Amino acid sequence: MEDLLLEFQSKISRISVDIQRYLVHQIDLNNRLIAIKGARGAGKTTLLLQVAKLHLPIKSTLYVSLDHIYFFGNKLYELAKQFSQFGGTHLLLDEVHKYPNWSREIKLIYDNFPELNVIFTSSSMLEIYKSESDLSRRAITYYLKELSFREFVLFETKKTFSAYSFAQILDDHNRIATQILAEIKPIPLFEKYLKIGVYPYYQENENLYIQKLQNTINLIIEIDINAVEELQYETLVKLKKLLITIASSVPFTPNITKLSEKIGVSRNMLVQSIKILERAGLVNELYKDNSGIGVLTKPEKLYLNNSNLMYALAKDNTNIGNVRETFFLNQFKGLHEINLSEAADFVIDKSYTFEIGGKNKTKKQILSTENAFVAKDGIEIGFGNIIPVWLFGFMY
Repeated sequence: MEDLLLEFQSKISRISVDIQRYLVHQIDLNNRLIAIKGARGAGKTTLLLQVAKLHLPIKSTLYVSLDHIYFFGNKLYELAKQFSQFGGTHLLLDEVHKYPNWSREIKLIYDNFPELNVIFTSSSMLEIYKSESDLSRRAITYYLKELSFREFVLFETKKTFSAYSFAQILDDHNRIATQILAEIKPIPLFEKYLKIGVYPYYQENENLYIQKLQNTINLIIEIDINAVEELQYETLVKLKKLLITIASSVPFTPNITKLSEKIGVSRNMLVQSIKILERAGLVNELYKDNSGIGVLTKPEKLYLNNSNLMYALAKDNTNIGNVRETFFLNQFKGLHEINLSEAADFVIDKSYTFEIGGKNKTKKQILSTENAFVAKDGIEIGFGNIIPVWLFGFMY
């Protein structure tokens, strides 16, 4: 354990808190068991270390990744027992899905060491509440989204802006945009963000970012999905084929019969595969109405999870109109209910209709619709029910 403590001290000394993710101050650390889920590359490890540096007693805290060589010959439960005996109060566990029987041992740690607080991260794939040992009554779960446009602006300019609620943007978008425009020029930053700014590691090497993102996609399918689903190699290959098919024509209205023939899987397996890709943070399913959606309900439209994935997978087939819609959907996903609209593109919280378009987009499609708005690209500031689409990247 001493080596693990030394490694943690080294990590915590190197981690910067100059730029912090939106979740850093939202996690309620009074809970004894906290789960942080998120797609590979979203920044879960950095978040965990920043939480430790900013909010936890370092001398009684230990961070360890569960794919560490230490666990080749040691049990997590025994580490927790020893750490607790030495006065440990906070145990931070990274990548729990890479450790066999993780849920059983975490349940035992929670039940047997009441003085020990556990925060663990996992792949977005992991169904925490359907694990072997039900943690639903014990764990409080947070989901770490990819970088918002607001966070990307912070990375790029070192300028900190407030996050605004959806209601604030609807009611006061002109004033909010005016304040932001006094500090930055959002349009060129937004164009860059759509191509390379969704995952924090873009900063390491912008020129190699797309290649690294392609590698990340492979790792999600070959390691993260497989760690949870235990799929055969042939199935993983079909998942990649399905993802490429979706990417080449998003937003994609799936014809399940034709698509299942093309991919070489049954209808039910195809629908399950789409849902696996969504849980992995690679695609988003969309319906006109969320009610009555079952495990074998086919989506009415499919989008890639974010615009960077479009540039990594679709390449020359990327359409700017689809990119805008993908961005809009991504920023709302997990924060508000979003559905397909009969009259326009999207409906938010079953009350607000949105048409997404370029700066020449008219209000023609929404003239007869109540509570309807146009989210326009290529404009710095809006008026009335026309709102700059980039401003919806300031919601978290």
